Amino acid sequence: MLRKTYQELYQELERVLLNLGFSATKAKACATIFTNNSQDGVYSHGLNRFPVFIDYLKKGWIDKTAEPKLIKSLGAIEQWDGQFGPGMLNAQFCMQRAIDLAKEKGMACVALKNTNHWMRGGTYGWQAAEAGCIGINFTNTIAIMPPWGAKEAAIGNNPLIISVPRKEGHIVLDMAMSQFSYGKMQEHQLKGKDLPFYGGYDEEGKLTKNPKAIYETQRPLPAGMWKGSGLALMLDLLATLLSDGNSTAAITKTGQERGISQVFICFDAVINTQHESIIQEILTYTQAAEKIEGQEIYYPGERTLNVRKENITKGIPVDELMWQKLLSL
Repeated sequence: MLRKTYQELYQELERVLLNLGFSATKAKACATIFTNNSQDGVYSHGLNRFPVFIDYLKKGWIDKTAEPKLIKSLGAIEQWDGQFGPGMLNAQFCMQRAIDLAKEKGMACVALKNTNHWMRGGTYGWQAAEAGCIGINFTNTIAIMPPWGAKEAAIGNNPLIISVPRKEGHIVLDMAMSQFSYGKMQEHQLKGKDLPFYGGYDEEGKLTKNPKAIYETQRPLPAGMWKGSGLALMLDLLATLLSDGNSTAAITKTGQERGISQVFICFDAVINTQHESIIQEILTYTQAAEKIEGQEIYYPGERTLNVRKENITKGIPVDELMWQKLLSL
């Protein structure tokens, strides 16, 4: 693995976007999100995902000039149409809208339809936490996971993000509905490594840790088995109903992962004056549990903060093949 400074990676990403006709403002915003994702250790939705984003752009699936459009406002609830603009910018806009409404009304729900892949869903959880808000956001996707009891994909991986602001380091849960996200499986495959636990099924229908085998069968294991399968379905229902947008079924029928539906919920954290002390009490109690030998107890987002600090100091790890691909764009 090579290591590049934040600025080196950012400048190459920005260069490509500007050459493809992005405005300076949008190129900066997109390049920042991709670079931040890699800096936080989410390489699958940083540099490694960038060529896919460019491919979708060239296919016309992403409208680089589109802006989100307000469809309906019901006090603390709003519906927006992303008009097939860059998914990261639509998501960033809608989370900011939810933050602004929550600061005004105490809580808010902003639902978005006709948008594109938002890359790392945790980006918008960190955004809410940085603004002093408790955030909940989720998305549906194309069908890429079998429901529990099935062999073929019929539900989305539908990431769920929950974030809580904290002075000493925000708490951010960012989870796919499969035991391992496709991005995480890609990381292991690029490194030639097996997954640490069973992640899905091979062609013989047996549980496997081999990410390549799972890619080939498109049969990742739902997190919590039937529980993850049920939660994925419920998130699809909520995203579709609240946004009045496309369901996983409707998205899958097009054969393209575009026109997806998302939800951004915010609570103004100042509603509880004991916010910091309550969080610390819960974390202290949880992390005081007797550990398994060789294991540590992390709160959600803690390892992200550790990786961020390391990558700021040492530089951002980049896969050499992905770096060369970026330079060639």
